[in-house]
Parts: sequence; structure tokens; C-alpha cells
Amino acid sequence: MLIKLLIELVLGGVAGYAAAGIMKADQSNIVMNVILGVVGGIVGGLIGNLLGIGGGWISGLILSIAGACLVIWAWRKFILGKK
Repeated sequence: MLIKLLIELVLGGVAGYAAAGIMKADQSNIVMNVILGVVGGIVGGLIGNLLGIGGGWISGLILSIAGACLVIWAWRKFILGKK
């Protein structure tokens, strides 16, 4: 159980870092990258389940990155008010 949690956090960090790079966000805050990746993983997983996509760790990572990009976009659009 602990190993699975650690793997999820590492993959979340990778997804958050990748999404921050794609969206040109601040990449210096490791904790925020992990949070973005984990939240992105949840969002991406929900979208993947709705579309019937997923199953492996590679597709999960891709969905996590896409979800984290969506979270960054929504944060900028609705919270920060940027276009």
C-alpha cells in the first residue's frame, strides 16, 4: 500500500512537472508540481473513465499530464482571471 502511494506521488510529480512545462507555468515548486500531477491524475482518470480510455501506467501518465494541463488552464482562467 505504501509503495503504491509512493509510486503515485512520483508519477504525479512527473505529470505535474511535464504539465507545468507544457503550459509554461512555474516549474520551481516541486510540491505544487506533485499536487498538480495528483489532481490532474484524478481529473484525467475521470475523463479517461468517461471515454473508456486507460488501463496501463503509460496511459495513466498521459491522462495525468492532460488533466494537470486542464487544471492549470482552469486555474488561470477562473481563479487568476488570465486569458
